[in-house]
Amino acid sequence: MAKVRKLNKVNQVTEYAAVRDGGAGLIELSSRGRILVSGAEVVMFLNGLITNDMKTLAVDSWMPAVFPNVQGRLLAGVRVIHRDDGFLIDTESATHDTVLRLLERFTMAGDFRVTDLTEETVTLSIQGKPAGEIISATLGEAAAKVERQQVARTNFADSQVTAIRATHTAEDGFDLFVDAKAAGDLRDSLTSAGAQSVSSETCETLRIEAGIARYGVDMDETNVVTETNLDDAVSFSKGCYVGQEIIARIKYRGHVAKKLTGIILEGDPTLDRGARILADEKKEIGRVTSSTLSPCLARTVALGYVKYDYLAPGTPVKISVGDDDIRGTIADLPFIRGSWYSD
Repeated sequence: MAKVRKLNKVNQVTEYAAVRDGGAGLIELSSRGRILVSGAEVVMFLNGLITNDMKTLAVDSWMPAVFPNVQGRLLAGVRVIHRDDGFLIDTESATHDTVLRLLERFTMAGDFRVTDLTEETVTLSIQGKPAGEIISATLGEAAAKVERQQVARTNFADSQVTAIRATHTAEDGFDLFVDAKAAGDLRDSLTSAGAQSVSSETCETLRIEAGIARYGVDMDETNVVTETNLDDAVSFSKGCYVGQEIIARIKYRGHVAKKLTGIILEGDPTLDRGARILADEKKEIGRVTSSTLSPCLARTVALGYVKYDYLAPGTPVKISVGDDDIRGTIADLPFIRGSWYSD
C-alpha cells in the first residue's frame, strides 16, 4: 500500500488512497467549459483555429487540440469530441470564456453555430484501476470497453451519457458528459458502485503527481505551445492554422528554449509558485509552477519550466526556498506511473 503521510485532512488520506491503492475516485469536473459547435462549415472554421487536424476526426472519436495565437502561444487546451450533433469542445474553466469568444466571432461568417452547454451539462470522472468495473456496473459493458480516443454513447435515466477514456491522475479513467438533470442520479449510482468522492485538494496532488499541466498555473498565453508537453495536441502535417508557422519553425529547428518538466526534491519542503530553479553554479535555469507532497514518494515534487540544456532526467538542481537552496533532481513525467500506463 502507498505510504500516505502529511496530507492536510484525514479525508484526503482516504480519497488519495482510493485512487492510488486499487480503488476508484469520483471527481467533479463540471467547472470545465462545454461548448457545442455545428454547421456545414464547422470543420473548415475549426481547422483554421486549432492545432490538430479536424478532417481526421471521425464521428464517435475525440482528440486533444490547442487554440494558439498568431505567435504560437497557448490560449487554451481543449478536447474536441465528435458527436452526431456536432463537435463538443471541452476546456478548462480558466479558458472557457476565451474559447467561447474565439468561436463566436465566426457565427456570422457562414454555417457555423455555437451553443454554450456549460450550465446545462455536467462532467464527472472516475479515476482508478477498477474504473472500468464501476462504469460497467453503472452504464454497461459497452461504455466500459470504449477504446482510447473513441467515444461511447449510452442512456442513463432518460438522458444520453457521452463517455471517453481519460486520465487526470495517471490512473485508468473515464470522463462522463451528462445532462444536468440526470447528474445527481448518476453520481449516486457511481458511488453505490464503489467510487469514493475526491476533493479538489486531493485532485491537485494527484494531478501534479501525474505531471498534467493546469492552465493559469503551469501554462498560459506567455508559453509557446510546444513548451507545455501538449505535443499530442499538434498536427505537423495539416494545413494552415493560426500560429502554425511559429510552432512548426520551433519543431524543425530542433527544440524549444525551455520546457515543462518534473523535479523531485530531497525531503518535503513547501514551495512557492515562482520559486527559482538553480543549477549547481547558482545559475537560474527555471521557475516552479506547481508543487505538492507526494504521499507515494514521501517527497515534495514540482512542475516547472527548465532550460533545455538541463532537462535530462537525473540532472541535479536546487530550488531556492527562503534563505535555503533545496536539492533535487530533474525527473521524467509522470512522477507516478499508475494503471493508465499498464496497458
